[in-house]
Amino acid sequence: MHDQDVRAALLRHWNASDANDFGAEHEIYGEHAVLEYPQSGERMRGAHDIQASRMAQPSRKRFTVRRVLGGGGLWVSELIVTYDEQPVYMVSVMEFEDGKVVRETQYFGDPFDSGPSRAQWVERMG
Repeated sequence: MHDQDVRAALLRHWNASDANDFGAEHEIYGEHAVLEYPQSGERMRGAHDIQASRMAQPSRKRFTVRRVLGGGGLWVSELIVTYDEQPVYMVSVMEFEDGKVVRETQYFGDPFDSGPSRAQWVERMG
């Protein structure tokens, strides 16, 4: 699989995630994929369990892709996930083999107020 094909698959994945299209969202995963959430200490094994866990998520969520970077078998997506109107910054690290995700790790970070000590060097983002 070429890099442009992987990038296109990732964008389809995140667009399907945003649309709550669980079937299309999970086409990217290999049968034995592993998904980890280090901050909560959770690991899911297998595409079926990954999909089932997401379908059980009660929050209304939206995905905004900030950027997708990578090459070969390693890709990083930077996103803003909005759960019930609350934005959360997320980084997804995906490892690919034979065109499918075999391992994904997602890191989440809540927004925080800016520090006054660096105000003179800061440009405020939208």
